[in-house]
Amino acid sequence: MPKPRAQSCCYDCAPCSEGEISNTTDRENCIRCPYNEWPNEKKNQCIAKIKDFLSYTNDTIPVVFSAISVFLLLITVMILGVFIYYWNTPIVRANNRSLSFLLLVSIKLSFLSVFLFLGRPVDITCMLRIITFGISFSIAVSSLLAKTIMVCVAFKATKPGSSWRKWVGVKLSNSVVLFCSSIQIIICMTWLAISPPFQELDLHTYPGTIIIQCNEGSAIGFYSVIGYMGLLAAVSFVLAFLARTLPDSFNEAKYITFSMLLFCSVWITMIPAYLSTKGKNTVCVEIFAILTSSAGLLGCVFLPKCYTILFNSQINTRSHLLGNKSS
Repeated sequence: MPKPRAQSCCYDCAPCSEGEISNTTDRENCIRCPYNEWPNEKKNQCIAKIKDFLSYTNDTIPVVFSAISVFLLLITVMILGVFIYYWNTPIVRANNRSLSFLLLVSIKLSFLSVFLFLGRPVDITCMLRIITFGISFSIAVSSLLAKTIMVCVAFKATKPGSSWRKWVGVKLSNSVVLFCSSIQIIICMTWLAISPPFQELDLHTYPGTIIIQCNEGSAIGFYSVIGYMGLLAAVSFVLAFLARTLPDSFNEAKYITFSMLLFCSVWITMIPAYLSTKGKNTVCVEIFAILTSSAGLLGCVFLPKCYTILFNSQINTRSHLLGNKSS
């Protein structure tokens, strides 16, 4: 730029603006770097921007999350093995074997869905990650809701001449799971059909950095999935809280109450954390919520049963079951 009150041949060197370089002396105009490059410190050369995502090669966080997910997955498989081995024992039969099996499978899928959040996101993983954990969690919470409903129905059916006896059986529980899960599947399929998630390159949040992330496509679709999951959890929590004191052997309503309380707490605190972070920090928040809530379901619902089956087997008998019912 020309010096004020000086000859027209005299100039001051003005630094190039952000995103521009000058690689020759006395150049009048700066050169803007391409969208995927950024000036070096001397602003005389364009260099590649840093790509920001949860990379296995550059970050330790994906390795930690993978190890935790695999560890919890192995625990789930072990619990499933215990339930299959003690398939005909009273505590397994009293708590609806098919629902317990379905719940364990859905928790396994939740742990496996973590791997869709790790690594460089592409369009297919962006579509699968939200859909997979949304549907698997809906199946899990629907199973808990069905378990709670069956506890209430079984208590009412014990009264003489009760009309609730016709509802005792697997048909009601299967119908609850199928109906509640189908609504979530419809929400997810509608979301994918109208405005599916896709890979997005954020060039503006952090200068010199390309944030490779997933764009939800439709904020309404994303919050509909989360909101419906929260609605199922809230209904399950209320019913389980009301049924926690019912006089039934191996009544798991109190364990479901704790699991749903933890589940709701995790996802309620996840929303503001999700909105206030960017890039791979957002993905870390999502993974933490998935692992914590899944582990909460696994620990609150199944660990007390496994303890009874393996270390307190004297109460895992038909005589204990009938004795409690008669009392």
